[in-house]
Amino acid sequence: MDSLLDDTLFSEFRNLIYDQSGIHFTDSNRPILESRLRDRLRLAKLDQARDYLTLLHQSPQELRDFLDSVTTNLTRFYRNQGQFDALADVVVSDLVKYKRLSGKNTIKLWSAGCSTGEEPYTMAMVMEKSLPKDFTYSITASDLSLKSLMHASQGFYQTMKIEGIPPEDLERFFIKMEDGYQVKEELKRKIAFDYHNLKYDSGLRDVDIVFCRNVLIYFDAPAQKNVIDRFWNSMSNHSYLFIGHSESLFGLDTRFKFMKTDSAVFYTKIFD
Repeated sequence: MDSLLDDTLFSEFRNLIYDQSGIHFTDSNRPILESRLRDRLRLAKLDQARDYLTLLHQSPQELRDFLDSVTTNLTRFYRNQGQFDALADVVVSDLVKYKRLSGKNTIKLWSAGCSTGEEPYTMAMVMEKSLPKDFTYSITASDLSLKSLMHASQGFYQTMKIEGIPPEDLERFFIKMEDGYQVKEELKRKIAFDYHNLKYDSGLRDVDIVFCRNVLIYFDAPAQKNVIDRFWNSMSNHSYLFIGHSESLFGLDTRFKFMKTDSAVFYTKIFD
């Protein structure tokens, strides 16, 4: 198949994606970009990538749809089990102790880059099982992909997608349907799904726990630094940040402190 993009056009598309989302397409990602572009050209009934680039500059809706199409949405329930073990065994117990001292009983969580919802629903299941009865929690789940957010907010997953969920969780938090599983309403109510581009401030404040996993790998170092700084501003003075197990803040000028447990590594923002 002939290449859709010459070097100049590839650079222009790459710069547009970076300027609008912070996502950095490398030369090795070029085939992925071309594949997504072919799909968008077909839907827009256009033959030339240059014409489609012009359309992107003219249509905010098409730009949103394009960014949606180039976002990779690979996820699953209880992905990297060790991090959820650390959430239950270390983070929740510490936050409960800290909150009690200050007379508070609510924990705020944020799943940044939530994709089709498996991560925030897993976070909710962990909170349901590990929080004391006199505590409450709320989860904001955000993503750049409106299509993924719509899927997530429906809370329905085909049988092949529920792999990794313990049988007791499946029975407690899901309803078995003919062709899959539906998240129960009492769990869905704990999660607010919202569109957000990590390039910009979310408006969230005093968040106690942030999960942003396997997202930073799509950003270059300056964009990573900006995202991490915005997380810092969104989080409370006693809070925790989880990133992907293959990601690291090493080399970034950040105020977060590294923490390691038997099951996972994560970062803290704690002022004693």
